[in-house]
Amino acid sequence: MDILISMQIIGAKKMNKNMEKYLEKAKVLVEALPYIQKFNRKIIVVKYGGSAMTDEALKRKVIEDVTLLKLVGFKPIVVHGGGKEISKWVAKTGKEPQFINGLRVTDEETMEIAEMVLGKVNKSLVQLVESLGVRAIGISGKDGGLLKVEKKYSDGKDIGFVGEIKEVNSSVLYDLLEKDFLPIVCPVGLDDEWNTYNINADDAACAIAKAMHAEKLAFLTDMEGVYKDPSDPSTLISELWVKDAEKLMETGCIGGGMLPKLHSCIDAIENGVSRVHILDGRIPHCLLLEIFTNKGIGTAILQEGENKYYDE
Repeated sequence: MDILISMQIIGAKKMNKNMEKYLEKAKVLVEALPYIQKFNRKIIVVKYGGSAMTDEALKRKVIEDVTLLKLVGFKPIVVHGGGKEISKWVAKTGKEPQFINGLRVTDEETMEIAEMVLGKVNKSLVQLVESLGVRAIGISGKDGGLLKVEKKYSDGKDIGFVGEIKEVNSSVLYDLLEKDFLPIVCPVGLDDEWNTYNINADDAACAIAKAMHAEKLAFLTDMEGVYKDPSDPSTLISELWVKDAEKLMETGCIGGGMLPKLHSCIDAIENGVSRVHILDGRIPHCLLLEIFTNKGIGTAILQEGENKYYDE
């Protein structure tokens, strides 16, 4: 009898543990519900780059996040980079990759390599999305005149076939979204003379988010977010209004690759995007954690007057 009672107690404890696990899953779903309701049928642009592109396990998790966003009612658009892969192939030709102020010096041969590599990356992402049951179409900025550019200079220096976006043909993307496709955009465009130009992926994502009046723009980077003190990880800022972001830049405590990111964030918000997220793409499922939980993992930049979801 004592053995039977002991077995019943053990069984009850196991059942309680399982129930706690199920309840925890249910709490996560309930926590996500208001965000799903708020952003249902809204456009979100995801700039996909950094280590999350080179690590196959991370790549799958990012694409799982994007496809889930699509399946719960968001309208995601992915804009991808491919800088590390381009540099690898440029080096294989015996050329040394060159950068000026963070922009790749792109001669005619490098442009051919970049377009080849970006096209390969684009179709690999399409393949992965399709394997998860969502219809995707990979397009270049050349398709349908999506991204029209002019030559970009860096501090007055000619850096080759690097484009500054002057126009986005948003009807191309609206048509794809209307047909229930997930667009995946390769950052290459044409100028008025039909020359091909490489485009910085951050710039392309920002321009597309503005043209599409996106509710959200998310940058997947190799940085955790914005810190009050970059030397202290505990000072990560969950949410910033534009004026606070500008003050941080004025203090000089923001530097390196974060500075142009913040400039892009502010530019997008000043042109109609409600929220811009800076996320660490090295964290599995970072998109879901930032968008669907009460305590995000990155930094969100907000329009003036937007309500904060959580405080530091």
